[in-house]
Amino acid sequence: MIFENNLIKIEVEKSSIPWLKIFTQKPYKEFSECDSDIKEEIWRVLDVIEKQMLSYYNPTKINIASFGNYMPLVHFHVMARFEEDSHFPEPMWGKKQREGELSLPDFEEFKRRVVESL
Repeated sequence: MIFENNLIKIEVEKSSIPWLKIFTQKPYKEFSECDSDIKEEIWRVLDVIEKQMLSYYNPTKINIASFGNYMPLVHFHVMARFEEDSHFPEPMWGKKQREGELSLPDFEEFKRRVVESL
């Protein structure tokens, strides 16, 4: 976990691409169950993470996803995607397209910038 407050927490998804996950602190199953403070905090944090990914990594695209089929808790995935990554243009859960070879800036520095911006 790289950040938490009383509403949300942010975790790292181990991956070849920059990938963070935002979870609610309480175990809501659906986004509609969250109160307005939690919803606003999720959107604020999504915005910060996306902007930091764009400025730090200059990706081809940012993917934001919320499935929760295996883990029925409200959470969002925020991923920086690159044409050279192993799955692009497919989702990271999709069929691997190639052996991706990315040379990216330091992930620890990216995490530091995200936390500092929050």
